[in-house]
Amino acid sequence: MEWNPETLQFLSQCFLNTLSPLPEPRRRAEAALVEASERSNYGLAVLQLVAEPSVDEQIRHAAAVNFKNHLKARWAPSPPKEPNVPSLTPISNAEKELIKSLIVSLMLKLSPKIQSQLSEALAVIGKHDFPLQWPTLLPELVANLVSLTRANDYVSVNGVLATINSLFKKFRYQFKTNELLVDLKECLDKFAKPLLELFKRTVSVINQAVASGAADAATLKLYVESQRLCCRIFYSLNFQELPEFFEDHMDEWMLEFKKYLTVKYPVLEDSGNDGLAVVDGLRAAVCENIGLYMEKEEELFQKYLSGFVEAVWSLLVVSSASSCRERLTVTAIKFLTTVSTSVHHALFERDDILEQICQSIVIPNVMLRDEDEELFEMNYIEFIRRDMEGSDLDTRRRIACELLKGIAMHYKAKVTEKVSLQIKNCLALFAQNPEANWKYKDCAIYLVVSLATKKAGGSSVSTDLIDVENFFGSVIVPELQSRDVNAFPMLKAGALKFFTMFRNQLPKAVAMALLPDVVRFLASESNVVHSYAASCIEKLLLVKDEGTRARYTATDISPFLLVLMSNLFSALEKPESEENQYIMKCIMRVLGVAEISRDVASACITGLTNVLNRVCQNPKNPVFNHYLFESVAVLIRRACERDPTLISAFEGSLFPSLQMILANDVSEFFPYAFQLLSQLVELNRPPVPQHYVQIFEILLLPESWKKSANVPALVRLLQAFLRKAPHELNQQGRLSNVLGIFNTLISSPSTDEQGFYVLNTVIENLGYDVISPFVGHIWVSLFNRLQHGRTVKFMKNLVIFMSLFLVKHGLQNLVVSMNAVQKDVFHTIVEQFWVPNLKLITGSVELKLTSVASTKLICESSTLLDSKVRGKMLDSIVTLLSRPEEERLSEEPDVPDFGETVGYNATFVHLYNAGKKEEDPLKEVNDPKQYLVASLANHAASSPGTYPQLIRENLEAANQAALLQLCSSYNLSIV
Repeated sequence: MEWNPETLQFLSQCFLNTLSPLPEPRRRAEAALVEASERSNYGLAVLQLVAEPSVDEQIRHAAAVNFKNHLKARWAPSPPKEPNVPSLTPISNAEKELIKSLIVSLMLKLSPKIQSQLSEALAVIGKHDFPLQWPTLLPELVANLVSLTRANDYVSVNGVLATINSLFKKFRYQFKTNELLVDLKECLDKFAKPLLELFKRTVSVINQAVASGAADAATLKLYVESQRLCCRIFYSLNFQELPEFFEDHMDEWMLEFKKYLTVKYPVLEDSGNDGLAVVDGLRAAVCENIGLYMEKEEELFQKYLSGFVEAVWSLLVVSSASSCRERLTVTAIKFLTTVSTSVHHALFERDDILEQICQSIVIPNVMLRDEDEELFEMNYIEFIRRDMEGSDLDTRRRIACELLKGIAMHYKAKVTEKVSLQIKNCLALFAQNPEANWKYKDCAIYLVVSLATKKAGGSSVSTDLIDVENFFGSVIVPELQSRDVNAFPMLKAGALKFFTMFRNQLPKAVAMALLPDVVRFLASESNVVHSYAASCIEKLLLVKDEGTRARYTATDISPFLLVLMSNLFSALEKPESEENQYIMKCIMRVLGVAEISRDVASACITGLTNVLNRVCQNPKNPVFNHYLFESVAVLIRRACERDPTLISAFEGSLFPSLQMILANDVSEFFPYAFQLLSQLVELNRPPVPQHYVQIFEILLLPESWKKSANVPALVRLLQAFLRKAPHELNQQGRLSNVLGIFNTLISSPSTDEQGFYVLNTVIENLGYDVISPFVGHIWVSLFNRLQHGRTVKFMKNLVIFMSLFLVKHGLQNLVVSMNAVQKDVFHTIVEQFWVPNLKLITGSVELKLTSVASTKLICESSTLLDSKVRGKMLDSIVTLLSRPEEERLSEEPDVPDFGETVGYNATFVHLYNAGKKEEDPLKEVNDPKQYLVASLANHAASSPGTYPQLIRENLEAANQAALLQLCSSYNLSIV
């Protein structure tokens, strides 16, 4: 794309139309830009448009956003996740160099709004090219910083610093490697000194402005923001290890850091929350820097420590009282927490200091604020994410408790005493006036829950702050027994959370007495409360006694099962809880435990299909949807196990929904739908009803198999049909279609295992007379993969397939069919692939199958295989049967299975409750070890002396001993 007036006009019009409120011109413009983006120099042309002063600012801003996104997609494009999706054309090297030569100078000339977009675009390039493939960038940025600071243009200075901050962030988040350290050294050599010079120059500018009284809030704000960015860059450059330059100049940095924690800037801080936020941003950045030095360079930092602790302490006492200073409070408490767990913990030893921490820092930060109540009411998902799921480590409430935990590492008794006293005081204040002081009770509950210690490897928690049963009875039970489920919802949520957390410690009788009350809270109008009630019930049903026995059983919940299910489904109709994952998970768990009568099954399948039909319109919450399908699967499994006549009723309810998923191309749900269909097919008795045959026809279409995420579920469904309707296969060329699917799957390392599942099911369920016309084609496909791109996984699956073929259709058919494709190939395959890979087999059914088949092969192939190959095969069998998996297996440098990609649309998600029972093709063999020894002993009797020689010459010493031990165990001998 050449830069000329026509290009300027075309791009300007397109970007103008992308801003149109009308959908049609907007869609046309977007399509035209997508098409143009495939042409060379498109990115360069858009950048030139951004720089064109004659074009309207709004159009240039839209172009800057498009330029940034174009670079994200094409500077170093990733291969597409789905097959048959074309790759994006990367930007040419020549165009890249031109963009890199222009972008810095253009960025600095433009308005702040456009400048920020180009800064992000520059960071995109830097992610791939900086510093080694763009050595001129940092010197150019430094040169610009020098000239801009001399001109006192701090708007542009901050633009450059923001860009450098983005470029250097990788030093915080990437693992330390030689390559990263080389990049870091390059940046330190070119920027450590200029950073300090700029920082000190800005210190001087701020001091002069404050001293003279000439600094207005807007100007001072730019200076302070500049220092904040310098602090963030300092953090990045020091994150991996302390550089020599920073060690040499530590005094200069630390002097100013301390000043920013203690000095106030009234002109800025009193100009409104925005001004205070800017200064607090700098202070928070300083706290992160000193926290980093405390963690990584404690010895060198020691001489500054007491001064910083005092400064941070004083700052916290003030900021803890203010609701708008969250970021500063959190970073400051984090610093004190780091100190409390270090060798300098004695700073927190004195009783008066602990008292002050509890009263002036912990309690003010744990106490509920207006914004907490607002979040509780307006965004229940985020509230729960922070409160119950432990992702609130960067909130005041949790970090204040983390400080107490840190101090308790060395002064547990003192912390327990002080916090227990605070809990009693809070409860006493609540008792004086429950209506007005309810937040004190919430604070007491929160302290107990947050400071409880989780036991390693389990769900049990413990606390020294209270006696759990007494606290539960006096503080929690009154909330749970409150008749009004909507009164004081935050207190109810806290009580339910306590019940959930301490569920293992509470006696069953106590919990059972309150379970109907928890069921009542499912009717609460508060989304948080009915979510916590559902979570409490779900977690209770998971409690185990003596390691494995469920504490709560179907008998326990049966008296109120109908009310429980009714309340759960009613909760899903409440505003904003239509896709509440906690409710749906509880439904799944209850259905997995309860005795499901016909009445319950009927009500539940109706409720679940109604929900399914609704979410099909617009799938939004993948977690909710997963629990929904798990709920359907567990209901089908447990109800039909108890009453097989329910299958047709479930089909009547579910089929319209599943057909809607397929007809409306709700691709997110395809894997789930196919798994549910598999489950229904497997529950039917032959002959399979006619409506399934129509699905079978869809299943055989090549288009159904194009999306990799669908493949495992489709294979599962195909296997179900092959097992339940094997004779349908021989009609209308269906077997040919099935083997065509196998052929496609086997050709790719990412799907070959699924191909073997299809093939094994065919071999297992059809007679040799039916499959014999196709066997030659099967071997050709397998031998092609063996020649081109074989993996360890493929070879193991090949051994399993050949073993299944042998036990189902006999050695003669196996040998003849293979050698018909290529002369004597059977001998080669056995020697080069079967023998060495046999010992890598895993899985109890697979181990039995392959060992029995290999034993048959040894005993039946004396005319086909020489004694050395048979001896090595026996050595592999003994290894397989006598050694644990970890001794037999080596690391497999294999192609990862699909399903490892991240994303809602890209992955197959297995339904645990729709899992099929593993088929055992050798039910008549109970013990493969006994089968081996008995077969060898029996066969050896017909030619004495042959086997002892074969064993001596071919088995490892350890395997000879193991075989002898097996013979002794079964009282048999090989002569």
